[in-house]
Amino acid sequence: MLDISNVTKTFNAKTVNERVALNKISLQLKDEDFVTVIGGNGAGKSTLLNAIAGVWPVDSGSIVVDGTDLSGIPEYKRAALLGRVFQDPMMGTAGTMQIEENLALAARRGKKRTLKPGITKEERSFFRERLAELGLGLENRMTAKVGLLSGGQRQALTLLMATLNKPKLLLLDEHTAALDPRTAAKVLELSEKIIRENRLMTLMVTHNMKDAIRYGNRLIMMNEGRVILDISGEEKKQLTIELLMDAFAKASGESFVNDRMLLS
Repeated sequence: MLDISNVTKTFNAKTVNERVALNKISLQLKDEDFVTVIGGNGAGKSTLLNAIAGVWPVDSGSIVVDGTDLSGIPEYKRAALLGRVFQDPMMGTAGTMQIEENLALAARRGKKRTLKPGITKEERSFFRERLAELGLGLENRMTAKVGLLSGGQRQALTLLMATLNKPKLLLLDEHTAALDPRTAAKVLELSEKIIRENRLMTLMVTHNMKDAIRYGNRLIMMNEGRVILDISGEEKKQLTIELLMDAFAKASGESFVNDRMLLS
């Protein structure tokens, strides 16, 4: 379970550039919730994920994942609980290392390191099986340098690495925004498959309304650092772009025009 309670984050406090990015935000997720997060630029979507991941401390409030209060826990120590895929395909992998070496690092994330040499035969077999599930042929290229992969292949690998140890919470931060539409669709399909099969609690930030409506069992919309819409169940199943835009206008008192959110 994820329990976010009254979290506030202000950047450049007490200056002319002061900006309240998260405004006493509260949000709860159940263990198998797949929640899409949408909102305009500056709504607080990525700030929320950064707060959970521990990129910087929040000003007030608490963030609890699976019973563990993350307050005061540095980013690297949260790795045992969290998996994350970024917008930039280059950020989640080491380009100069082999595919299997990247997977080995991911498999040992959050665990104590030893002097045990290399990658074992059992690990290599496990990595090959998991890579085969992606359907990209990477299981036959395990010694290839990651830097030689396409953006879509690299993002799919990052997704696999982030979920290799079945994290308590998966954070997807616009992880298909830098990909072409066809590749983005493939990565989203893989994401849904991995999330469903592993029953992962997931927060997926997206600018794409269609993707936000299509994926997950719940949708939240943010505006000015707050959650202004929370839609799930039958209401989400019946949701359309038009209904979502109308709901935003009623909840915020603003019109909702953003071309990026209408992309197919």
